[in-house]
Amino acid sequence: MSGTDPVCTEAVTSAAHGGPVGVALARVARLHRIAAGRRLRELGLYPGQEMMMMRLWNCGPVRQSELIRSLGLDASTVTKMLQRLEQCGHVRRGPDPADRRAVLVEATDEGRSLREGVEGVWSDLERLSLGGLSPDDRAELARLLGLVAENLHEETDEAGDCPPPPGVC
Repeated sequence: MSGTDPVCTEAVTSAAHGGPVGVALARVARLHRIAAGRRLRELGLYPGQEMMMMRLWNCGPVRQSELIRSLGLDASTVTKMLQRLEQCGHVRRGPDPADRRAVLVEATDEGRSLREGVEGVWSDLERLSLGGLSPDDRAELARLLGLVAENLHEETDEAGDCPPPPGVC
């Protein structure tokens, strides 16, 4: 195969030979996102929006700035996601009573009604993704991925938990 071929069909490019696990993780993440996107579309959601809704379901109303921080996404990406979710009636944004300059985001009743469907999507993806793995294999995979996440945690400054309620340091 020459360097002028329009499509490289190598499974792992030579530049990635030093990181086969990273390539596998990237491939699995991409495929998982595609499969999730197909299922979420039935709920009227785009991939990633379910993560924001999960955050709101678990944390309750939060400042938009804290939501951005906790999701680890670019502010413009979160703003666009919120605009779409707000247009669909899933979230509501308004001034924070504790600081009227800040924007408070919360799930609406319609947004909360998506929870069961999103839980079903994630359960379905879990069954699909882990089909053929024994319970012990599943537990070991979860343990190993947890270690990988811990290793990357400091590098990414990913918070990953609920932001504190407005007014709490």
